[in-house]
Amino acid sequence: MIVRPRPHWLRMLFVWRGSVLQTILAQLLWTTAFAVLVTLSHGRLFQWKVPLNFVPFSLIGLTLAIFLGFRNGTSYSRFWEARTLWGSLLNETRTLVRQVLTLADAPVEANVPTMRLIAFVHALRHQLRGTDAAADLARLLPPGDCARLQAARFKPAMLLLMVGEWMRGQRQEGRLDPMLAQSMEVPLGRLTEALGGCERIANTPIPFTYSVIIHRTIYLYCVLLPFGLVDAIGPMTPVVVAFIAYTFFALEALGAEIEEPFGTDANDLALDAMSRTIESTLREMLGEPQPVPPLPAAEASSAGYVQT
Repeated sequence: MIVRPRPHWLRMLFVWRGSVLQTILAQLLWTTAFAVLVTLSHGRLFQWKVPLNFVPFSLIGLTLAIFLGFRNGTSYSRFWEARTLWGSLLNETRTLVRQVLTLADAPVEANVPTMRLIAFVHALRHQLRGTDAAADLARLLPPGDCARLQAARFKPAMLLLMVGEWMRGQRQEGRLDPMLAQSMEVPLGRLTEALGGCERIANTPIPFTYSVIIHRTIYLYCVLLPFGLVDAIGPMTPVVVAFIAYTFFALEALGAEIEEPFGTDANDLALDAMSRTIESTLREMLGEPQPVPPLPAAEASSAGYVQT
């Protein structure tokens, strides 16, 4: 995800990264070139004059805009719910670590559950993106925990189980009052809910037929549009077609991009940055104020994360 201040209005006109223009450039150029050919032929197709005007395009365009608005609204709802869930990860992990540090009657090894919570956040990011979490787990956990997680299919859920097992051990040793342990189960349960919510978004895409209908309608609209405009506006037809095609193609591409908010596209969630923020704040609560090293340039570029 791109994280940066809003640029000046003039610079905004020429922004490339994050504008989805690179995704739609090929079809936009093709549509404009076709509109140029239609203009040069005065709306004729193989010596046959296509009898169209702008009236049907006004009706279809309105319907298409409403349909695109619904699709993009649905995609943004998924994006925002995903962002809310990751915000709850920050809140609940902070709450749980604070409880571990302040509610226990006797000193406890707070480093163990804290590192497991940090590993949980990184493991969830890797699970949602389908990447390998081995390097982060080896960096954060002892070899015994890593060996246990190696065979686990759902590593984030297993890490929450391991945090619960630590709480049980502390309770059995008399270091944690049962009533306090019960209160600590509340943020742990909310972490499980956030995990399930992220998995639901990742595993339940918008029905494919919505994408098919919108895609076909947009292309058919943009291909026929120059035939309906050429008699009314003449040489300006390619310009108007390019502008309208850019609007529709960009809205379609943006909806498809944020529909899966856990990916690595420029407008997806900045999971790398959020994971490192959670790690940094939890380490600070342990008394480790040193910041987490920033993302390497190559990793930041591949993740689509830019911060200025």
